[in-house]
Amino acid sequence: MSVSRVTMSPNGPEVSRFIAGYWRLNSWGMSTQQILAFIQQHLELGITTVDHAMVYRSEQAFGQALALQPSLRENLEIVSKCGIRPAGFGPLGAQAINHYDSSKGAIVESVDASLSNLQTEYLDLLLIHRPDFLMNPEEIAEIFLQLKQSGKVRYFGVSNFNVAQMDLLQSAVSKLIPEGLVSNQIEFSPYNLHALYDGVLEQCHRYKITPMLWSCLAGGKLLSPEDDKGELLKQNLQIVADELNIEDIEAVAYAWVMTPPHNSLPLLGTSKIANMRKAIAAEQISLSREQWYRIWEASTGHPVP
Repeated sequence: MSVSRVTMSPNGPEVSRFIAGYWRLNSWGMSTQQILAFIQQHLELGITTVDHAMVYRSEQAFGQALALQPSLRENLEIVSKCGIRPAGFGPLGAQAINHYDSSKGAIVESVDASLSNLQTEYLDLLLIHRPDFLMNPEEIAEIFLQLKQSGKVRYFGVSNFNVAQMDLLQSAVSKLIPEGLVSNQIEFSPYNLHALYDGVLEQCHRYKITPMLWSCLAGGKLLSPEDDKGELLKQNLQIVADELNIEDIEAVAYAWVMTPPHNSLPLLGTSKIANMRKAIAAEQISLSREQWYRIWEASTGHPVP
């Protein structure tokens, strides 16, 4: 089974339908050789897109693994993020408090640090990790253009932006870069339905860009419930799985977030290839409207009006 390919926007990059998330790489306890083997294994599944961020502090470990077989780089689409400055950490020196910084200097320093740590000459996609309330959209657009012209970054997007924030930055970026922003990475799961109501998914559809989805299993709350809502969701995911003769409710959960017509790309934050196989089975699942709304009802706690 190999996952499909998706073009993120009319003039955007081609990526895999599922994305390997490396947020917790440093906690996986893998050697450099084991990380390389993991990369090779998910490439065999067709998962060619990988998600990083400077703030995760795991790019160096990934880069060391990639350096063992540099030819793999041409088979990967590397996504990284910038803009979060944790206390006590950062390429610009020590930080006293956690804060956001989307200034020109911070973006350039973050990109250069990511390129060095990942041991690559370019990023396929750079995202502003979270909205910076002090961001200057015109300044960001200008530095994006410079990064593109220098060959350091090919495409740009955002993460966790609301509709107004996305509109503001898109209006500036699209004046300088024809394809504009190509994605917004947002949280969405059967447990967390905010994306169904805040207009972000509809905005992505209107702009013809592809959202990336993080925490599609709600940080494990669907598989190991912590409250009544999680328990009810797990029960109803199992009901749908049984109706479809599917063994794993993970696949049903991923199919559920992929059903709205926005061509969404789920991130898989797992270190286990077996779990990736369960997730990508979602591409073969077609939920009926009744099944989709059954899970929605379990999440909201009430039937549709």
